[in-house]
Parts: sequence; structure tokens; C-alpha cells
Amino acid sequence: MNVADENLTIELSMAELRAVTGYAVACARPATEVFERARPGDRRTRTAIEVAQTFAGGAKRTKEIRDSAWAAHRAFQEARDAGQRAAGEAARAAVAAASAAYLHPLAKATQVLHILGAAAHTARALELEAGDDPTVGNTYIETARDLADRTVVEVLARYPNAPGGRGRVGDLLRHLDQSLR
Repeated sequence: MNVADENLTIELSMAELRAVTGYAVACARPATEVFERARPGDRRTRTAIEVAQTFAGGAKRTKEIRDSAWAAHRAFQEARDAGQRAAGEAARAAVAAASAAYLHPLAKATQVLHILGAAAHTARALELEAGDDPTVGNTYIETARDLADRTVVEVLARYPNAPGGRGRVGDLLRHLDQSLR
């Protein structure tokens, strides 16, 4: 179902928010390895994913989630500035996983990034690590599709289709979005 009016409020339970966050965490886990191969000893992406997993498992939504997301964002910036593109995308996957805990109940296409962003950034990180091989990213999107349970698909269906733009990550995101609807 597509929502045409982006001013609508979407019903979203805490259980659904936890399911979406758990999905984002599952999608981002492979990215942690990509990041740590390029930046050994830097645990910021792993921490963001672990904190998000704690929330998905039933803990309260705390400031620690936001703080770990900001730390992973700084890790992205540092990897990007060092020319480590795959590590940068991997860090962005961790940011997206932590950000999933803050999916807003507003019918805006940009909110789809909270649901599917971890998968798209992980796919891009994996394809960059494989020499910018798009088949690697496309294959991961199929894996991410299979990781989505019924709750994730039902929540996604309440939002408009993924937004345009955002380069290759946007292409991967829209491919996953379309395959889940």
C-alpha cells in the first residue's frame, strides 16, 4: 500500500519499532566486519549495532542509542576522509541500524531510510570491498529481502515508496523497497 499524503501519521507500536530495529541490525552486521578490516580496533560501528540490538531485544530506547549513532557517524566521516569508501559505507550501515530505533510515525518517504538504510549501506560496503562489483550488492539486497519478516514488511507498507536520488545506495534501497512491497 502506498501512502500518497505525507502529512499522515502512521500507527507504529513499540513491538513494531523493535522488529524494524532488529531487522536493521541483522542487515548491518556484515558491515561491521568490513569496517573493522579497514579500521581495526575502532569499535564505534560495532557498539552502535550492539546498542540497537539491545533495544530490539526489549530494552528502553535511550540516549545511548543516539550517542552510538553519532559516534558511528564520526567513524563514517573519518573513513571517508581517509579514502576508505567501503568502511565509510559500513559505518553508515551502523548509523542506519541505530537510527531505526527512531523511525518516526510520519508518512514521509525519507522514513524508509530508517527501515531499509542499513541493508542498502551494507550492500554498498560489500560491493565496494569487492572492487565495486554491483553483483555483490545486488546479491546482498536479496539476502536482506529474505531477512525481512512479516512485521517489517507490514510496517514498510504503511510508508510511501523509498525516495529518489542518493546514488548507488539509493538504487539499492529502492530495489529492496520494491522487492518487499
